[in-house]
This record gives sequence, structure tokens and C-alpha cells, in this order.
Amino acid sequence: MKINTIIFDFDGTVADTNGMVVNSWFHTYDVLGVDRPDEEVIFKTFGEPLHISMEKAFPQVPVDRSVSIYRANMEAIFADQVAAFPGMAELIKELKARGYKVGIATSRASKTTNIGLDKFGVIPYLDAVVTMEDTTKHKPDPEPVLISLDKLGSKAEESLMIGDSMFDIKCAHNAGVKAALVSWALAVSEEEMNGPDGPEFFLEKAEDLLTLLEKENA
Repeated sequence: MKINTIIFDFDGTVADTNGMVVNSWFHTYDVLGVDRPDEEVIFKTFGEPLHISMEKAFPQVPVDRSVSIYRANMEAIFADQVAAFPGMAELIKELKARGYKVGIATSRASKTTNIGLDKFGVIPYLDAVVTMEDTTKHKPDPEPVLISLDKLGSKAEESLMIGDSMFDIKCAHNAGVKAALVSWALAVSEEEMNGPDGPEFFLEKAEDLLTLLEKENA
């Protein structure tokens, strides 16, 4: 069956928020008086809902406090520093021009998600945006993708999820949707990528998705 729907993750996939995420984590560690870990420890949280990651990182601190510290720092720098990965805004616009249904499914809060999407100029080209507030269960649970499919009026077998973490890939697979991993992912090991839960496709650069779709839909 031909693919007619593309669902993108936001952080680390469309938006290059990696530096901001690491800096906000380090800020939280500093405020709470906890030694900073290596960046790789933080990379492993990419794609996971923030409150879950914070509970694991700071079990001695009420999660509302650690999340509040992190989000205050993130919101202070987000609008100025957020940027799209090369070609991603153009890709979303081109997909819409070619008649695809396009959505976002993210674990990020709607406020900063919409700030980023507006800055990239892609809001008019999106048919659905599902954020943290829209779901009760989060990646890798299938709910974010299932809600996206419902909003888009799409079938799982006609859809493709694009992400940068195994949370994205497993969320897609749990919803019966195929997945593609972007090459700029920081949190996926080669073992995971090639394992039984790994993605069906791999994108070296944004425009590779158009070539992939032409091949799959031929």
C-alpha cells in the first residue's frame, strides 16, 4: 500500500534543539547541586517524556521542581536559539505540495513546539500537531502516533514516522507504522539501529525522504 502520510518527531528530527536540551539539563543539575553527568547520559533521554527522565535523574527531588527548573531555562532561550535541521522546513513544505498529509508527534510541550514551528514557517503546511498535552501515554507507547493517525484520517499501513530516537521508532512500530531514523540522531546505537526493533529506513539528509517515497510508492 502506498504511503500518503508522514509523521515527524520534533526535537532532534525537525528541530535542532540538542544543545539547548543539554544546556537546560546541565542548568538543572547545577541548581539542584548534583554533579553533571556526561552528555551521553542526557542523550539517552532524548525522546522520553521529561517528567519520566527527571524522576530517574533526581529521585530525591519532587519531579515538579526539577521539571520547573528545566523548563524555565528552556523557555528563556528557546525562541532565540531554536533552529531547523538543514532542509527539514523545506521538506515539510514540499511534502505538502506533493499531496502528502503531514503531522508532528512530539513529547515536547505545546508552547515551545509551536514557537519552533512558527519560527520555521511550517505551521500552514501541517495537518496535525500532537504534543505532550494531547496524550495520557507517551512514547514508546503508540498513543501519540495513534492520535496523530486519527487527526490525520490516515491508516497505519499508509503512514511513515520520522524520528531520531528509539522512543520514536518503537512508538511507530507499536502503532503498526513503519519508521525512518535520521542520520543526525545522537541517542541510537548501531546495535539498536540494526536490531529487531530497528527502523525500516535510514535518512542521511532531509531530501532523502522524497527519494524514498518515490521508490516505495512506485
